[in-house]
Amino acid sequence: MTETRARAMPQTSSSAPSWSLQESKDTLCLALKGTWDIHTQNGARFPQDGFSSASSTVGKTLIVDTSALQNWDVSLISFLWSVKRAASQVSLPLDEKSLPASAQRLLALLPDKPPEVTPRPQNKERLLSRMGGKCLNSLTEVGTMASLAMDVARGAARAMHGKSAMRLKDLLVDIWNAGPSALLIVSIVNFLVGSILAFVGLIELRKFAAEIYVTNLVGIASAREISAIMTAIIMAGRTGGAYAARISTMLGNEEIDALQVTGIPVSGYILLPSILSLVIMMPLLYLYGTVVSIFGGFVVSMSMMDISPVGYWLATFDGVDLNQFIFGFIKSLFFAAFIALAACRVGLKAGRSAADVGIAATRAVVIGIVGIIALDAVFAIIANAIGI
Repeated sequence: MTETRARAMPQTSSSAPSWSLQESKDTLCLALKGTWDIHTQNGARFPQDGFSSASSTVGKTLIVDTSALQNWDVSLISFLWSVKRAASQVSLPLDEKSLPASAQRLLALLPDKPPEVTPRPQNKERLLSRMGGKCLNSLTEVGTMASLAMDVARGAARAMHGKSAMRLKDLLVDIWNAGPSALLIVSIVNFLVGSILAFVGLIELRKFAAEIYVTNLVGIASAREISAIMTAIIMAGRTGGAYAARISTMLGNEEIDALQVTGIPVSGYILLPSILSLVIMMPLLYLYGTVVSIFGGFVVSMSMMDISPVGYWLATFDGVDLNQFIFGFIKSLFFAAFIALAACRVGLKAGRSAADVGIAATRAVVIGIVGIIALDAVFAIIANAIGI
């Protein structure tokens, strides 16, 4: 037997791991020495060309001599796997019988070669094809939302005749959550927004000695735009996200599937009380928020203007027409319907994992806020067209 190749790791002690390759007539012997563990091996691998120095590997068998092997762990298995892969490159069979029984079992769990990495398929669709697909998906979603709205409308009509699957208890609970429970945050936000409007308006109008017109500014802005938008954004983040999270949780717990199997319509049993409660409470919250916003402007104006409280309120009532409140009231109805429908739709199409609940809630809030701004732009165009 002649030694054709030998290699050792850095010799820090007598038990340092090392290996050598010895060649005979019919075999190649890989002799292992020392302790092979994670602390001494340092992740060494058998080189891919480790058998290149052998005179010939044809008709030979690779055996492993472990007589001088001391302690070992999975680091030895990793080394033997690299040996096995290098041997398969030159068609050299490995005789594993000389290995410890536990090492044989662990090595048998590994494949002969690492799995091939499948390249990620490239999307070769053209730009127009992708745009067309997006448009079709958007139109499909619009159709689904319209169908969902029609189902809810039919459920509301049946509820008026006492034939709906909606429970009165669920409706009252949702009304409480969408209305009285939101009064505090609606009050704070609208009060601060009204105060900011009055403060900024007074600073600018004072330059033209027109401070009294701050009553018109705060009143019209609150009744026409600010209160409706801010209240809708609050409800989109607070109630819309809660709707999406609740429905997606029911979807993950297979409660939606159970309702469908038993023949209970999901639109009437779950969606109708949620949507109806928000549609009922949003206009009331808008009116309340408008009053609070105007009061916030009143508080700031009293501290910065020389005007009596009665004079301020009279100027407000004279400067703000009733149609401004009607316009904001109608907008709040549409905002409420959009927020509730979008949140319920997002919850119904969510996944079934715990992470999907948070994703659904976030998506419902984002869609609700963006949709509110878009709807408000549409209403601004309509108001300009009809002269409000």
